[in-house]
Amino acid sequence: MASERITTMGGAPLHLEGTEPTVGAPAPDFTCVANDMTAKGMADYKGKVLLIASVPSLDTPVCDLETKRFNAEAASLSEDVQVLVISMDLPFAQARWCGAAGIENLETLSDHKEAAFGKNWGMLVSELRLLGRAVFVVDREGVLRHAQIVPEIGNEPDYEAALRAVKDVI
Repeated sequence: MASERITTMGGAPLHLEGTEPTVGAPAPDFTCVANDMTAKGMADYKGKVLLIASVPSLDTPVCDLETKRFNAEAASLSEDVQVLVISMDLPFAQARWCGAAGIENLETLSDHKEAAFGKNWGMLVSELRLLGRAVFVVDREGVLRHAQIVPEIGNEPDYEAALRAVKDVI
């Protein structure tokens, strides 16, 4: 059932399912599929600082730009930081896109199977079964420290705010 939480695409309203996570509270769990078809969730990144980017599809211009930017930024971050980009794209498509784009410093995860990330993090766009655009930072203890849900899916996130949040918890 759709909530009253709204995002827009080209100005048209779309509903976000699930409950938006609360900064300062434990980050919700999820199960996604990695490019090698293994299941991945919060427990797989225990002890790491996570920068999680939720995007609609890697095969769109803004998602392409955002993922490449976070890949470049990840190269200069501490080894204690894991950057994840989560979309509804199939793992095969994510692997193909990453190979073509030279993505080596972050991990893409697919939420296509259960939409667990989308539902648990309040990012599932009801009308499209895609994820809304957002950036989250989770500290080593699994507490959400930063959240930006981008109101218009076609806009880029605030990269600097997300990177400052990562540096603040390292």
